[in-house]
Amino acid sequence: MLTCLEEGVFEGTKRNYAESDLVMVLLPRHRRVASMLRELQHLRNSLPDSVVVQRIEERLSALGNCIACNDHVALAHTDLDRETEEIIADVLGVEVFRQTIAGNILVGSYCTFSNRGGLVHPHTSIEDLDELSTLLQVPLVAGTVNRGSEVIAAGMTVNDWTAFCGADTTATELAVVESVFKLREAQPSAIVDEMRKSLIDTYV
Repeated sequence: MLTCLEEGVFEGTKRNYAESDLVMVLLPRHRRVASMLRELQHLRNSLPDSVVVQRIEERLSALGNCIACNDHVALAHTDLDRETEEIIADVLGVEVFRQTIAGNILVGSYCTFSNRGGLVHPHTSIEDLDELSTLLQVPLVAGTVNRGSEVIAAGMTVNDWTAFCGADTTATELAVVESVFKLREAQPSAIVDEMRKSLIDTYV
């Protein structure tokens, strides 16, 4: 219920006044739904048919903070709905595990991983690192980006070929990223061939 706090006191008449004002400011429900459906259809029309776009009815927003995944496995917030977990598994084609990273439930913020390696919160214990590494089947390292930031995913994005890190990331942090994600092992010719195949598959 929407309430109005004026001078630190809740009052019934002021609450009703605030609610009646907010109804005019907020879009009516049917207009919000129509707008959302148009946006969803625009996304589906803009992407190749092979890319599945699915809307999720979930009380937790900012799913990028709640989910971290590669091509095979996803780590998820411990409080995600079961239905959401099933949708993630179906749409992304991955096995979903409810997990925390160094006691943090926002796994999508505090780790990032690809099919080749992963970087997790610097306070992750060695036991947790071993458990996560076994679960994900990739080597993991505890570290930071952006000159000591523990929020890994906010400061970098990575795939099997390359990584992009924030401008404040130090040379030492970059060396760790290159090492754990095996970025120096990615041969340019293999990358070009793989990208060409994916582009051809997309447009043929």
